Amino acid sequence: MQFRDLGWLVTLADVGHMTDAAAVLRTSQPTLSRALARVEAELDARLFERVPSGLHTTPAGRKAVEAARDLTARYQRLRRDLAADVDPDGGVVRLAFLDSIATSLVPRVLGAVHVAAPGLRVELAQEPGHEILADLDRGEADLAILSPEPEGGYGWLGLQEERLALVVPPRHRLAGRDRVALSELEGEEMVTAPEGFGYRRLVDGLLRETGVSTVVSFQSQDLATIEGLVAAGLGVAILPETFAGASGSTGVRITTPGARRTIGLAWRTDRDLSPPVLRFRDLVRERF
Repeated sequence: MQFRDLGWLVTLADVGHMTDAAAVLRTSQPTLSRALARVEAELDARLFERVPSGLHTTPAGRKAVEAARDLTARYQRLRRDLAADVDPDGGVVRLAFLDSIATSLVPRVLGAVHVAAPGLRVELAQEPGHEILADLDRGEADLAILSPEPEGGYGWLGLQEERLALVVPPRHRLAGRDRVALSELEGEEMVTAPEGFGYRRLVDGLLRETGVSTVVSFQSQDLATIEGLVAAGLGVAILPETFAGASGSTGVRITTPGARRTIGLAWRTDRDLSPPVLRFRDLVRERF
């Protein structure tokens, strides 16, 4: 059986007449008859009853036609999807990004790309950094906006650098300060991200380099939630400055060198990027 035979089978069922179906398909009646005989022989079932008025589907034929209709439709979708993959202005880009930039950087990136290439379809996945890298490695994401820059076989395009601040409850001993060194946090209760998260590694690295020991009081994957816990008096946190004060906390500028978060666009360098993905990346590079 040839795949073409399935489409011909659907046409035969829709038209209900061998001669008319052959005309629709622009083939000869003997060729169409041989195709039908080939399908019936392979399925070991009679699919049509020949009657004076044309063809009627048998119960087996109705099942076969339904399956053939589904398979041909899926095949056409596959062809359209594959064609879109090579169209730099009309294909699909799978973009993963961090929760903490969902309402800031990501909309600006998507907006800039959409203006230049409105036909590009972007499928979004909002997830933690370690899951983003796993998706890139498995090929389930084409590009990712994350922090920090990953080590290993990744390309990197820096997009934004954020200054970090110490976020404290409004009545904390450091709340009235203009600036603070991380060395002053010895013994503080810290609200932070769970272990394994990229942001947790960033904060732990800063504290380790300073030689400071803190106690983790609460953990959350969401930086906005961390700020809310701090505002409720449940500890202090190191967060991007934009989060300070969102729900009543107080932000204090950190003087310790390196208290910054760099966010960028990453991709795997060990596999070829499709034309739509290259188009998206190049547009981001031009505009950021």
